[in-house]
Amino acid sequence: MSDAPEVRPPVVTPVRVVIALCLLAPFVAMLWVGSYAKVDPEFIGIPFFYWYQMLWVLISTALTMIAYQLWRRDQRARHGGAK
Repeated sequence: MSDAPEVRPPVVTPVRVVIALCLLAPFVAMLWVGSYAKVDPEFIGIPFFYWYQMLWVLISTALTMIAYQLWRRDQRARHGGAK
């Protein structure tokens, strides 16, 4: 007999789908250039193109933090509360 741990296939759960969406949303927003390739509306004199991208830096940070917290909670639940 082998001492290797049992390998289980990955499980898709609603929490993991939310995690994936949190991590995927910034990529989709930045790759869809046509949605923000314009000057107007300006915000305190800054063209839309620039402030939209800077806003996504903050949004991406928040979504990554949410995804990380959900992942930690999911891992604790799967491994019986260890850690």
